[in-house]
Amino acid sequence: MFVFGKDCVMEDLGGGVSRKILAHNGKMMQVEVHFADGAIGYMHNHPHEQLTHVLSGEFEFTIGDEVKIVGPGDTLYKEPNIMHGCKCLKAGVLLDTFTPVREDFLKK
Repeated sequence: MFVFGKDCVMEDLGGGVSRKILAHNGKMMQVEVHFADGAIGYMHNHPHEQLTHVLSGEFEFTIGDEVKIVGPGDTLYKEPNIMHGCKCLKAGVLLDTFTPVREDFLKK
């Protein structure tokens, strides 16, 4: 399977956050998430495992009780059901990988 970013639809989530759903099958999914300066990824949890790779920008991330500043090249792992969220300190893009697929993202 080939997925070309230019063919993926950018979805405006509001508050300076938008996302493109990239490749996915029944077992995993990749999503590109764009943040404007000051945008918030509100604290939440879900039953999926998640990797987040910072492509650009700077973010203050909270995972459980830990808070760290991350930037390009950094990767974060979020175990299932752990509370997590972020504040964008410098506009940027995150690449999220989930397993299994986030069916809630696919429902329109």
